[in-house]
Amino acid sequence: MSALEIMKDLFFIERGYLNSNHFVYRSEEPVLVDTGYLSDFDITERFIEDRGVNLSQTRLIINTHTHCDHIGGNKIIQDRSGCDIALHKLGKYFIDTRDDWATWWRYYSQKADFFTCTIALDDGDVIPIGPHEFLVLHTPGHASDGIVLYNRKEKALISGDALWEDDLPTITMRVEGSTCLFDLLSSFEQLESLDVKIVYPGHGRPFTNFKEAISKSKKKAHEFLNHREKSGDSLLKKIIIYTILMHRQVDEKAFFDHLMGTHWFKETIDLFFKSEYQKTYEHIMRDFLHRDIVMRKDGMLFTTVKP
Repeated sequence: MSALEIMKDLFFIERGYLNSNHFVYRSEEPVLVDTGYLSDFDITERFIEDRGVNLSQTRLIINTHTHCDHIGGNKIIQDRSGCDIALHKLGKYFIDTRDDWATWWRYYSQKADFFTCTIALDDGDVIPIGPHEFLVLHTPGHASDGIVLYNRKEKALISGDALWEDDLPTITMRVEGSTCLFDLLSSFEQLESLDVKIVYPGHGRPFTNFKEAISKSKKKAHEFLNHREKSGDSLLKKIIIYTILMHRQVDEKAFFDHLMGTHWFKETIDLFFKSEYQKTYEHIMRDFLHRDIVMRKDGMLFTTVKP
């Protein structure tokens, strides 16, 4: 797995789609940013400890938001180490009140464990990761509790899921509200004011075309506002793949019925595609199979997307 020392003793570990990227500050009191998906914790642990970090000595975990692919290892690491965990103040409220809807866990039928959040962050705070100081900026849109971390000295942005290089993250209006795309556009405007040389996203490789990425993201957000079905299509495709990754593989004959038993699948098709459940599902799966994004073997479906 790719690991890059981005500042002295601060490592970026690239994962895939099911698991967020990680940031690991190596010291006698390690600091982590985001901890992946719960079911893959054994892999996460190995990647982090390969950097010479003892998780039982962890001092602090910072999460860019409370979605399951970013907080999955929190409870295990906190139980071992007694570490502090820092979230945006909204995320702290979600965790304190055991709100598994606002965090998306229940809406998307995802695995996650509650933990104890000990530090509430706010827009404009400065938080140290070892000797490296990061400005905290609140960036709602994808997640109401989303934050980015900006290091002014290195002009480096840990963007979480607020900014990707070539795509928008999942937009979940049923949880985040009908104005979340406007929130996302406001977040992009805030990010545009930063002097950024390199972005370390929550998923995908680091990138330097910061302004271009924001321009692409703003364009796509406006497309979603002007053509609502594009937002629905994007959500369905992303979460269908995510669901297959969560289960490793799924029974092809039973998969549609499984999706029909979830909150998100029916509600998204009700909202964007006139409740045409079977038709919409078959259209998406044909496209996935044609492009080898999803493949069949012995009656099972699996995806070629990296977890």
